[in-house]
Amino acid sequence: MDYYLETENSYNRLVEEYKNHKSLVVAFDFDDTVYDFHKKGRIYSDVIQLLKDLKAINCYLICWTGQEDSDFVSQYLKENKIPFDAINEHPQFRETNSRKIYANVYLDDRAGLKQVYDELKQLVLTIIKTK
Repeated sequence: MDYYLETENSYNRLVEEYKNHKSLVVAFDFDDTVYDFHKKGRIYSDVIQLLKDLKAINCYLICWTGQEDSDFVSQYLKENKIPFDAINEHPQFRETNSRKIYANVYLDDRAGLKQVYDELKQLVLTIIKTK
């Protein structure tokens, strides 16, 4: 099996990166990850709480979205008390010319949200226990 297809290996990488930097850069999708894009009445309270927990352990949060109206995105995040440090921008401390937003991990409804959510939730619990 490919190395990072084993959940334990991807989780251990996050723990190691957090320990090395005392932070992680977490990019999270907007539509259908924290915002009900299709207006189906879906809630995203668990992911939003996770983002708050990640902010509490010093993670840098980037809202990574295809939404063209960044003012709408920013207003929605602020009104719903969803923490973020940037929208579609690389962290200021990470110089890169890549079009892909730099992050240690991505929370996205179309890219293994459940596994990443579980790994980050476990990371938060582990860090809180060691404080």
